[in-house]
Amino acid sequence: MKFTHRINRVEESLTIGMAKKARELKSQGKDVISLSLGEPDFDTPQHIKDAAIQAMQEGKTKYTPVGGIPELRQAICDKLNRDYSLQYRPNEVMVSSGAKQCIMNVIQCLVQQGDEVLIPLPYWVSYSAMVEYSGGKCVYVPSKFEDGFAIDIDALEQSITPKTKILIFSSPNNPAGSMMSGEQLQQIANLVKKNPQITVISDEIYEHLVFEQAHQSISQYTEIRDQLIIINGVSKGFAMTGWRIGWMAASAAIIQKCDILQGQFTSGANSIAQWASVAALNSDLTPTYAMVATFKERRDLMLSLLSEIKGMELDSPKGAYYLFPRVSSFYGKTFRGVVISNSLEFCSYILEHALVSLVPGIAFGMDDHVRISYANSETELREAAKRIKEVLTV
Repeated sequence: MKFTHRINRVEESLTIGMAKKARELKSQGKDVISLSLGEPDFDTPQHIKDAAIQAMQEGKTKYTPVGGIPELRQAICDKLNRDYSLQYRPNEVMVSSGAKQCIMNVIQCLVQQGDEVLIPLPYWVSYSAMVEYSGGKCVYVPSKFEDGFAIDIDALEQSITPKTKILIFSSPNNPAGSMMSGEQLQQIANLVKKNPQITVISDEIYEHLVFEQAHQSISQYTEIRDQLIIINGVSKGFAMTGWRIGWMAASAAIIQKCDILQGQFTSGANSIAQWASVAALNSDLTPTYAMVATFKERRDLMLSLLSEIKGMELDSPKGAYYLFPRVSSFYGKTFRGVVISNSLEFCSYILEHALVSLVPGIAFGMDDHVRISYANSETELREAAKRIKEVLTV
């Protein structure tokens, strides 16, 4: 069987790969602590589950419109108006089976062979895979660990060419938990405005998971509204990962094209999950705030515990539920007979000897780092940090 060049360009996500290895070890009876997946360990709030049950009881179990049920599209418009004073109409909103599908829809509709896509470092693993699958070229824009992973604006400007089609980023960022300031977003908006061929994909899936400061969206700079696509969903802020509901807000033209594409591949998202999402967006955020408060406590705990490990360089993230420490000081050293040369070998060593699953930074474009998810219980986080410290102590 001969496979296409398209599928051969796609590699398995290292986040999924590390989780798979952790599950294999668990199936062998090993006590593995997984800090690799980006999934809240909280249950979906009861009122959201009740809305799903009610939808089933009312027979709302049929095919849905490709772009989403009208009630959910309206709820998204209301949310954008309520939170950011943005005026979107339902025909400028689309619902998909997760934010990931929204992003892929957009890239498939906009990126042609040879088009360039700007991706600031560090980036979520699937951005590059989606671009390369679509025939585009990834152009990576550097950031500095010492600057809280802020985008190098000068480097961004110098990376723009006539072939640049898309700029994509997440804030809060996966994997670093960093957030862009209003000043940084304004600088990006200014650059985009000067280059009308560029479309911005602003991935705001971690919008609600912020700590010391409020989330800022590039959508506040309305001068680039026609060049902007907002990506969001219910998975992270409402602990609804398995419900698989994401959405996008953009010009009616791109929504129409994405609707056509999605109609030929998956059609409308799950009906029950959509009605549950209506309840999530239309209710207060008390459960979300409680979850965020717990994540902040866990962040502070892990920063404290991991700071005890000599050579582990830490940045305090402003959102999401990840740490992205620099671990390159361990490269070239030997631990328990194992030489560590890069982030993949570092994570493999930690998994084998500490039974803790992490994600290598190379998956996010920065090999000097690893991603650690603290979406886990305090007991497991303490044990994981203890194990990591033990196997990294000479």
